[in-house]
Amino acid sequence: MKICLIGAGRIGAVHAIAIASDENANLHSVVDFHQEAAEKLANKYNAITLTMDEAFENNEIDAFIIASSTSTHADLIEKCAKVGKPVFCEKPIDLRLDRALSCAKAVEESGIVCMLGFNRRFDPHMASLKSQVDANAIGSVQSLVITSHDPEPPLMEYIAGSGGLFHDMMIHDFDMACWILDDTPSSIYVAAHAVNDDIAGQGDVDTASVIMNMNKGAIVTIINGRQASFGYDQRIEAFGETGMLQVKNALEDNVVLSNSSGIRQAKNQHFFLERYGKAFHNELVHFMDSFQSGFQPSVNISDGVLALKIADAAKESLLSGNSINL
Repeated sequence: MKICLIGAGRIGAVHAIAIASDENANLHSVVDFHQEAAEKLANKYNAITLTMDEAFENNEIDAFIIASSTSTHADLIEKCAKVGKPVFCEKPIDLRLDRALSCAKAVEESGIVCMLGFNRRFDPHMASLKSQVDANAIGSVQSLVITSHDPEPPLMEYIAGSGGLFHDMMIHDFDMACWILDDTPSSIYVAAHAVNDDIAGQGDVDTASVIMNMNKGAIVTIINGRQASFGYDQRIEAFGETGMLQVKNALEDNVVLSNSSGIRQAKNQHFFLERYGKAFHNELVHFMDSFQSGFQPSVNISDGVLALKIADAAKESLLSGNSINL
């Protein structure tokens, strides 16, 4: 399967690793406005570089992966729809809900396979928790707590164009909550502030707690932070009427030292590449299976629209200090 990768930055490099790890996938070409970055990534995987126009005119390409900046996502998805090629796009679709909706309409009208990059659904641990919730292992879920802390803040240049914590970081957790519970929120309330002065200077927050009331009755609490001294903090706890399910942090190794000084274990895995490497591969396989078999992927553009709606409501709650109905 010949894939064109648009975007040769950090997340583009992650997708290139996933493509290289699957024998059925081939990185055909790389597109990036920064030619040096495109050539460096392409050369690493024996791919070619193309201009944007060349890529969408190339008949050898079977599918596109969009890993470029957020502001380009909707336009590129629509280009894929126009040429009738399957597309995988990183979240979010856009920072404006009206633009995301018009993009979703174009995808629907074209009938192409369009998958959104909510990779955590494809992590084996998260997927196991979801399957056990679906199997009623803990009965009706009463509360869900999702915790996510990055090991360190991103560059301020990234923050400036990211859309902020709710649209860039917590959007993953909004999707996870809706997916795990097979539900949508009826209301959302946010408390947040910025510990980091540079992030505050960008008009963003780096520490946030969110409470969502779900339509079926569960209460979701999401805790996010841009910095954790002990590594990438990724935990989930689902509490039900007959039990509890947890996904704990993945460690650098599973060795535990116990002696007279106490008990010691390894640190958390450092960041998303280490923690979710398997998830990136699994979502690629699901994407390829979907367009080869002719079925829509389990996470599609409508999921991206829903997560964006929740992110917009979260920002509105922060600015107003009120709970927002969805």
